[in-house]
Amino acid sequence: MRAAAAALGAYALLRAVGLGTLAVFAHRSGQDVWLLLTNTYDAVWYKQIATTGYDQGVGMNGLTNLVFFPLYPGLMAALDPILAGGPAVPGIVVSWLAGLVAAGGLYAIGAHVANRRAGVALAALWAAIPHAVVESMAYTETLFTAVSAWSLYAVLTRRWLTAGGLCLLAGLVRPTAAALVAAVGLACLVAAGSRRDGWRPWAAAALAPLGLLGYLAFVARRLDRLDGYLRMQGDVWGMSFDGGGYTVRTLGEVVTRPHPAQMYAVTGVLVVSVVLFALSVRSRQQWPLLVFSGVVLVLSLGGAGYYHSKARLLIPAFGLLLPVATGLAGVRARFAVAVVALLGSGSALFGAYLCLVWDYSP
Repeated sequence: MRAAAAALGAYALLRAVGLGTLAVFAHRSGQDVWLLLTNTYDAVWYKQIATTGYDQGVGMNGLTNLVFFPLYPGLMAALDPILAGGPAVPGIVVSWLAGLVAAGGLYAIGAHVANRRAGVALAALWAAIPHAVVESMAYTETLFTAVSAWSLYAVLTRRWLTAGGLCLLAGLVRPTAAALVAAVGLACLVAAGSRRDGWRPWAAAALAPLGLLGYLAFVARRLDRLDGYLRMQGDVWGMSFDGGGYTVRTLGEVVTRPHPAQMYAVTGVLVVSVVLFALSVRSRQQWPLLVFSGVVLVLSLGGAGYYHSKARLLIPAFGLLLPVATGLAGVRARFAVAVVALLGSGSALFGAYLCLVWDYSP
């Protein structure tokens, strides 16, 4: 219990430092830190869904909120009558609480696959990644990571119905849930094929994709076409999957021409993520974690469009941090704390940059 409390405390402290740093710089620049957290880009769309529901189709402005999945705005709408201050307040409450739940899940996984110190380090590292400010905004990254982490922990501990049910919920948060469906579904089928745990793996495998498939079916019906979600992503929002061509071309432009700091940061995150995945494979990380992180990485690298958001899309791929977490678990505590503090300080400053200087979605 003490180690789990340390993990949650480290996560909360690092995020508090990030928010405090943002508040100081926001005050100096005359900006409202609350609006920075709750009234930018995706957060605006989630508030709209929470208050007015989903569009009937593509609007006159050529956009539609159907691209955003329903669980997060649904929770906002459910809590709005209880919490004063409008939908932004439950949006932040859900995001921050989900961050703590995610940190608990990361600790549980780190402790299970390595040791308690690795679990604490994993939760702390996740709070100190370059784009960790998103974890404190009215975005879905913390909710998705929380549900995914505990679903994968349930897989590792053979709690199949819990794994399948949480995977179903993840499918209602982000399309990246396809990575979790792949990891959970494959693990369930392997367990069922080996005739372990009776009927539960079969039931979990059936549950796992229902959330994702259910929302895709809802969008298909709303747009009156079977491939409605994919066509909407491509035609309306300019997002598609080209296998990495767009990413490679943009990366080449970033390293050969002057660009804003965010573009260099994203490029660095992508390169480091590939290296960390290779280290994860080399260290023989549990394969359900590898499948999840690998598919999230492929979806980010292979997606065409929104290069500046690719690092944010990788936030749920916490398994990539496990090689670093296990490394920190094997050194002196003072050194590990110093490394995390340094990373957290850099993350806090970069978070202020993303919110106050960068003009687009983080």
